[in-house]
Amino acid sequence: MSTEKEYIAALTRHLLDIDSPDAMESALRDLLTPNEFVEVTKRLQIFKMLEQGVPQRQIAETLGVGIATVTRGSRALKDSQ
Repeated sequence: MSTEKEYIAALTRHLLDIDSPDAMESALRDLLTPNEFVEVTKRLQIFKMLEQGVPQRQIAETLGVGIATVTRGSRALKDSQ
C-alpha cells in the first residue's frame, strides 16, 4: 500500500516532468477543481505581496480573501524560511 509520502513524491515528479507554462496550467487545471485552482493562484499572490511588505489587511482586501487566509500564508512563508 502506498503512503502519503509516496503520493507526494509521485505528484512532485509528475509536475517536474512538465516542460512548458501551458502544459503546467493544463496539468494544474486537471488536478484541481476550478475553486482550488483559483485559491492556489491567490495563495501565491499572498506570498508575493507579503514579501513586498504589503500589509495583511490590504492583501485581504485586494485579493478578496479573509484576513485569516493571509495570516495563514504569512505563517507558511515564515516557516519555509
